[in-house]
Amino acid sequence: MHTNGSPLSVAQRPNSMTSPLVRSSLRKAEAGLPPRSTVGFLLLDSSLRPIVFNAEAIRVLSYPAELAQVRHPDVFLAGKIREGLLSPGPSRESPSVTEFRSGRRRYLCRAFVVDSDAKGPSRASIAVLLERAPVGLIPLSPISEQFNLTRREQDALEYLLQGLSNKEIANRMSVSPNTVKAFLRLIMLKMEVSSRAAIVAKIMMTNP
Repeated sequence: MHTNGSPLSVAQRPNSMTSPLVRSSLRKAEAGLPPRSTVGFLLLDSSLRPIVFNAEAIRVLSYPAELAQVRHPDVFLAGKIREGLLSPGPSRESPSVTEFRSGRRRYLCRAFVVDSDAKGPSRASIAVLLERAPVGLIPLSPISEQFNLTRREQDALEYLLQGLSNKEIANRMSVSPNTVKAFLRLIMLKMEVSSRAAIVAKIMMTNP
């Protein structure tokens, strides 16, 4: 249903669009739809196969390809998910957060465990949101105080949140890439995480 611009697509019903009556009803409904969502949404079963998804999820994960070029979106999305889009272990108490890039844009993938009464292998198990990562919207002073970051570590963190590489951060800070790596290792140590993406996730969980 994604090719018709509807808000959600049902991956398991590829033939549901064949009826002229259904197509006519959707065209009428689309006239009153709000502007397209800026957040990608997927609902996955326990095998991480998409049950429901919206067109924005395909746009984000297929960039720079055009939406219409993705012929089998459910298969395409399942492949992207299995490539490592989701970090392991979302729980009911705490969603998992993974940072990734689509073109030049940075996104956060948030995964939530879904409580569902449905039975069978296709029951909803995980809900996924794909959101643009905020730039310049996170106050770093409280974070620096919370994790006891130095001024230079805070500078490195700010550039990291802008999606810059170690080399780019080094150029901005007028230091070597190895020094940037040292700053980031210290930040990871203080935040008790083990990767750049985990730093971002920790901050997003600290500042919902």
